[in-house]
This record gives sequence, C-alpha cells and structure tokens, in this order.
Amino acid sequence: MTDYRDMWEKLGIDLEAHDGLLEVLPPIYEEHILSQENRPEGMGYFDFVFSEVHGLRIQELVEHKRKGGIVAGTFCTYVPEELIVAANGICVGLCSGADVAIDEAEKYLPRNLCSLIKSSLGFKLAKVCPYIESCDLLVGEATCDGKKKYYEILGQLQPLHLMEVPQMKLAHDVELWRSEVRRLLTRLEELIGRKIQEEELREAVSLINEKRRALLRLEGLRKSDPPLISGRDALLVSQIAFYDDPRRLIDKVGSLCDELEERKKRSEYIGGAHRPRILLSGCPMALPNWKVATLIETSGAVVAMDEMCTGIRYFDNLVDEEAQGMEGLLDAIAARYLKIHCSIFTPNQERLEHISELVEDYDIDAVVYYALQFCDPYTIEAFRVQQALEREGIPFLYLETDYSSEDVGQLSTRIQALIEMVAARDKT
Repeated sequence: MTDYRDMWEKLGIDLEAHDGLLEVLPPIYEEHILSQENRPEGMGYFDFVFSEVHGLRIQELVEHKRKGGIVAGTFCTYVPEELIVAANGICVGLCSGADVAIDEAEKYLPRNLCSLIKSSLGFKLAKVCPYIESCDLLVGEATCDGKKKYYEILGQLQPLHLMEVPQMKLAHDVELWRSEVRRLLTRLEELIGRKIQEEELREAVSLINEKRRALLRLEGLRKSDPPLISGRDALLVSQIAFYDDPRRLIDKVGSLCDELEERKKRSEYIGGAHRPRILLSGCPMALPNWKVATLIETSGAVVAMDEMCTGIRYFDNLVDEEAQGMEGLLDAIAARYLKIHCSIFTPNQERLEHISELVEDYDIDAVVYYALQFCDPYTIEAFRVQQALEREGIPFLYLETDYSSEDVGQLSTRIQALIEMVAARDKT
C-alpha cells in the first residue's frame, strides 16, 4: 500500500487522529457494503475508490494544484459544478457523514443542531478531512439557518464564498439566483486571475451533463423487479460521484450499467425474488452514512429509489447545451439548479409531485422518510409529504435520527413492522 503520511502531514492533517479515523472506516464498510451477497463485479471499482478515498484521490488533487489548477469544496447540490470545472477546478464534496470531534464542534455550535453541520465542523477542527484541507475555496449556500450561520464560523478558518439560495421560485427569486450564479463566476475568476471563456464553460456543461446521464442510466436500471443492484450500492455510487474524477466516473458507471443489463438478460438478480420496494426520501446521506439503508435492506426490502441530495436530486435534469453565448449558458445553468426540489422552498408542491411520480415510475410499495434531528426544513415538510402519500394509499414511515448507532434497535423494529405490513398487503 502507498504511504500517504507525508502528503497528509503537508496538508496539515492531524496524523494521530486521522489514523484513528482510518481504523474505524473499514469495519463500517464491511458491515454495510461488503457483507452483501452477489454484488455486481463493477462495484469493485467503487470499493477501491472508498479504500483510497483519503489516499489516491487526494494525491490527484495535490497534483492538480501543483499544475496550476484549483480545488473547490462544496456542501450542497445547489453549487454549480460546471463553473468550478470551467475554472480548471476540481469540485469535491466535503466530509460530513460521521460523528467526528462533536464535543469540539459543540464549543462553537449548539447541541440542538443537525448532525451534518456538526460533523462538518468536527472534521475541520479535528483536521482529519484531507478534502477540506486541499481546497482553495469552499462554496457554501444559504439553504437553512443552521448552515448560513455555521458558514460565518467556517469562513474564519478558510476562504469561503456564500451563495444566497432563494426560498421561493417567483420571478424575482429567479433573477436573484441568476445573479448569484454570476457572482460565483466572478469569485472563481478572481481566484484564478483570468476570465473564464465561453468554450471552457460549454465543455464543462457537456462533461457534467454526461456524468448525470450515466447516473440516470443506473437509476433507470433500479426499476428492475427483482432488483439488479442494492440500494446501498446505488447510494455508494452516488456518494462517490461527489468526489471522483467525472470522466473516470462516467466510464465506470457505464461499465457497471453494461454489466447490470447483461445480468438482466440472464435473469441474474441480487436476491432472485421480489422484495418490498422502498423509496428513501429526505436528508442527504454523506459518506459513510448507510445506517437506514442497511436496516431497510437487511429487513427484507430493497431501496429502489433515493429522493435525496445524495440521490436523484443530485443528477436529475440537465443543463441546456444549446444555450447561446456566455449569458445564455449561465442562465441555463441557473435554470437547471433551481429545479432541485429541496425542502427549503415554499410552497413546495413540486417536490410532492416529484415523489408521487417516483412512486409510480419505480413501483414503490412504501416511503421511508429519513430526517436528521433538528433539520427543520425536512422534519417539518414530512407532514405534507405524508399527507400527499396517504391520499394515494402509499404507506409512509417517518424516521428522525442522527449519526449515532444508539437508536438502531428502535429503527429496526419500526422498519421491520413496515415491511411486514407491506408484504402482508401484497399477499391479499
């Protein structure tokens, strides 16, 4: 194995604390991912990426910066990846999926704040996330009160650009968002010391659209019943898409899809029989957060769709590649990102309609709604989602949790009861 300790030390990583983190991750991965049977061979690449998530990929970021490129870290699907790529940048997601240095984070943040925000600050304070330490710029977004106030703290620790995200989608909100996209472009141009050219942006739009098409192709194959791929493996692919090189990811996801299509021709399914099909909705699940998905799938069901920012919301909808001129491209980028159905919007009928469409398209038997404690937008919007699904006769289970394992027994009991109810209904 390659020794990355010198690289980590130069990035300012706390080597002792980082060693402790790297000791914990393999058993978690074994329990949630590698323990699955009959996984597609194409998942081997994603297993390798996870094993090198703080190694080879970070080495690539360091080399990219050495050659004059930039690295920008993001927390949210609203940050236009195309602009970063057009600036000769690499866009990476930031560590925020596990309880790390929470006691330290709570010296800055209240205890009754969502796990994702506290995790992000914990990773930064503990100096165990080489992604955030590799970044020339962090790009945040004012999607919720917790995040926008957290960014005031984070901005004291590292260069940060904050994007305003409107809370409605009226005409003046659209104009506000367009201006925010252009403001990010200006900040990136200041960072690289030159203007971004139309051709650079057009090529970036094409590349990121191609990545989305590859991921959408994989999502389409999840409609298979019996399933061709587990929800945990599909989630892993999406999580890694936030970190991996886009061109390489496109190739590897394409190969995985080719394999799944061949498996379907041979009637080679991961379970060999129908299972209750679950739509997992709600808050994002950053690496290495697979708790709820694992509980669902080890209880006899399959997660057939993820209506989350680490699922369909990340890669649904394309940027119009036929847009004319630089201004046209920027408007097309703004329009695409404003279609993301986040719970921050009001009214949010579009999200309710999208969930209903996914339920029908993926032949969903029940919806499990995953909400992080103290995430007000998602915990509150669960009420309207439940109302909409009850009108359609779709079983709904609301789970409010955090990153700990303390509630696994309780969650498992509730999930099993849901799946048993769905299975019994299918028999009648």
